[in-house]
Amino acid sequence: MGACLGVCSLLSCASCLCGTAPCLLCGCCPSTKSSSITRLTFSVFLLLGTLVACIMIIPGVEDGLRKLPWFCTSSNTIQGSVNCDVMVGHQAVYRMCFAMAAFFFLFVIIMICVRSSRDPRAYIQNGFWFFKFLILVGITVGAFFIPNGLFTTVWYYFGMVGGFLFFLVQLILIIDLAHSWSQAWLLRAEDGNTKCWYAALLICTLLLYAAAIAAIVVLYIYYTKADGCVHNKVFISLNLIFCVIVSIVSILPKIQEVHPHSGLLQASVITLYTIFVTWSAMANVPDRYCNPTLLAVVNTGNSTTSPSAVVQWWDAPSIVGLVIFILCTLFISVRNSNNQQVNKLMQTEESSGDEALHSTGDVVYRAYDNEEDGVCYSYSFFHFCLFLASLYIMMTLTNWYLPGASDQVMTSPWSAVWVKISSSWVGLLLYLWTLIAPLILSDRDFN
Repeated sequence: MGACLGVCSLLSCASCLCGTAPCLLCGCCPSTKSSSITRLTFSVFLLLGTLVACIMIIPGVEDGLRKLPWFCTSSNTIQGSVNCDVMVGHQAVYRMCFAMAAFFFLFVIIMICVRSSRDPRAYIQNGFWFFKFLILVGITVGAFFIPNGLFTTVWYYFGMVGGFLFFLVQLILIIDLAHSWSQAWLLRAEDGNTKCWYAALLICTLLLYAAAIAAIVVLYIYYTKADGCVHNKVFISLNLIFCVIVSIVSILPKIQEVHPHSGLLQASVITLYTIFVTWSAMANVPDRYCNPTLLAVVNTGNSTTSPSAVVQWWDAPSIVGLVIFILCTLFISVRNSNNQQVNKLMQTEESSGDEALHSTGDVVYRAYDNEEDGVCYSYSFFHFCLFLASLYIMMTLTNWYLPGASDQVMTSPWSAVWVKISSSWVGLLLYLWTLIAPLILSDRDFN
């Protein structure tokens, strides 16, 4: 397969610089839709930028960044309170993610109201990959010349809003995945081996609920105290109650009538994700008494001394969040949902193009345009999701830290906690809406 891709790349290199997405594949490669290739390629751009941002916070790379005179000097401070030498990796991540966000937002504007691949702008969407890469590199280089000043603080609030919205995007994708998973296994159960497939559904559901319960117990043990931490107790208890409610609603007879494939499997997936978001919020509580895993960057020097602080941006919720982010980014690229409510939320449709292989003479082209009659997804909304993903990964890699929040200890503010907790509540409401919408709007077709 690697040799196949290598030959394809060599034969079509010149055309792929300016051509459309199907030129990325050739006759010896598997059948692939133009829309899928385009989304996957843009997602690869995002993941490559994320990899560069991760490299920026490696200690050895930070040492090299400190030597750049225009980027950070020993006398440079953020709002006059934090040593830039300590924060150089943080600054680099902000600039790398700013470049990715600017790149995708540019395409949000360009691709507004593209209806089919016959639109001239569709050629920009599906081709010119070499020049797109050059644009991204150019924006990245320019971002590293942005003066510190208020840039990081202002961009932090953009990142907070974007991170909140991407939490919801992730939840919508997880809802879609859970519905597709349950529907696929139930259909296989109806076709044959009923006991095996129902047993598999039951086992997976029990395992997911068991993991959620274990996580809740751990949160109560490590993030609450008998004589305090009321806010943590309230957050954990409320989300536990809300998860129980949506689990009960998902199996009500009325819900089962309009959602034959709805059940506890979807609810267990949503429950586990909600508990993860709650854990992530608890890890940002700026109170070491209530948050034993609190990360801190202590500035023990000043502008005239060498930095002696240990910078640690990674914690367990950030690592799990990064994994979920990568999976959701790839899922955005390949998803083709049958759930109409999720499709409306994600601005996508089922493929309406011709899915047969096009042939000319003796040559069969396995990469084909399936959007001549209408786009399979909103180009602008897709880029908007990647724009939000750029902001989300920026906040994740920097642990939602607000620059200049303290002279000595730099941690996430309470606003980061509230953003995550509120996103979990809104996400549960979205899932609840996908269940009850057919009952409330009975005059609309949700089949």
